[in-house]
Amino acid sequence: MRKAMFEHEIKILRDTFARLLRRNAHTNLVKLIRKTHPADLAVVFRYFSDEEQAQVFSMMVEDGQAMEFLVELDDTLIANLLENESPERIATVIQESSANDQSFILSTLEDEQAQSVIELLKTEEQEEIEELMGYPEDSAGAMMTTNVFTLYQNTICRDALKSLQDQSEAEMVFYLYITDDDDRLVGVASLRALATTPADTILKDIMVKRVHTVRPETDQEEVAQIVAQYNYLAVPVLDEDDQLLGIVTVDDVVDVIREEATEDFLQMAGAGKDREILLKSSWENARARLPWLFASWIGGIFAASIIGTFEHMLESMIALAAFIPVIIGMGGNIGTQSSTIIVRGIATGRIEIGSELKVLLKEVRVGIILGALYGLLLGAFAKFRFIDADPMLGIVVGLSIGCSMLIAVAVGTFIPMFLRKVDIDPAIATGPFVTTSIDILGVLFYFVIAEYFLSI
Repeated sequence: MRKAMFEHEIKILRDTFARLLRRNAHTNLVKLIRKTHPADLAVVFRYFSDEEQAQVFSMMVEDGQAMEFLVELDDTLIANLLENESPERIATVIQESSANDQSFILSTLEDEQAQSVIELLKTEEQEEIEELMGYPEDSAGAMMTTNVFTLYQNTICRDALKSLQDQSEAEMVFYLYITDDDDRLVGVASLRALATTPADTILKDIMVKRVHTVRPETDQEEVAQIVAQYNYLAVPVLDEDDQLLGIVTVDDVVDVIREEATEDFLQMAGAGKDREILLKSSWENARARLPWLFASWIGGIFAASIIGTFEHMLESMIALAAFIPVIIGMGGNIGTQSSTIIVRGIATGRIEIGSELKVLLKEVRVGIILGALYGLLLGAFAKFRFIDADPMLGIVVGLSIGCSMLIAVAVGTFIPMFLRKVDIDPAIATGPFVTTSIDILGVLFYFVIAEYFLSI
């Protein structure tokens, strides 16, 4: 119900923008832009043409709204929108935002354009942005917020509350990060603990000493797993000396989870990893899919070669040909199901290192159950549909379906776990490799079983 209401509201908003844009109603457009939440505006923005996008963005004032809107967009849209903007305008838009938001926007631009914008910012901002952009892409360092509120461990709660009241620029003050004499992070305290503790108590006595932390080079997906597992609102990022560099907040993590899930599914489907693939040109889309489809093409050639090898069997019993699509299709479907479950389990941390054999055996049992069930059903169908054929046809078809599905779940489970073992992202090659392998093995076993049982 809520989703339907949201979609209805977005449609009304989209139609209103379209009508005002057609009329060139500049004043009304400015009012509508200012009244629209940046997140809703980002959704509607996708329906505009390139010219309309540029027109709407040019009407946004540089009072924070334009920046709030930009961070709601995906990388490709930001790059397209800012491509023809002057460095001066971009610098004006981002100058009042946090360093991590600034570095995110600048990372979407071409190097020359980004450098021109950086040179227009304040010296301290330049240094901070260049430091953040120096960390590996998709790492904790690249996405962290550096403006963090910290307190000395011997500070009393009364003074801590006073210091907190003076913090207007600190990012997300849900936790108090507590340091020692060497500015090393030694603990964390919640605002609730601070507010409910006697005023003369020192922070050292109420802080939690065991803190989950990450290094700046830690992959963003690992950070997301920590936040999801422990329900944190933020995770501190420490250097080699345990000094606090910044924090990764839960709002950034939500974006990471969404992005990583999208990338995984796109890669498993062999459609590349660009989350905004629908915004790419036809040639760019074709180029992204070409390598994976080539792998499937190679698999098809092998499968066709196998069928050609057993051509004499098809000539003797044409009924065998009728079940080839079913055997390939059932194997491919259950293999894709298994690989999807495994890849997602690895991504979310549900499948831990050392539990691979247990997971494999469980999926094999699933394959045996489903293979036996559908083998019986399809075997019975073959028996009664082709009454005049060899009496063993039903057994051949049933065994082939069972073997195909069993092999498919084994391959679909093993390949992503093997790829993780050799430090390859399972989402990259799992989908095309699994389906290609299953097609070849399914056809091969079908004809081997047929050759053994049938009098051909």
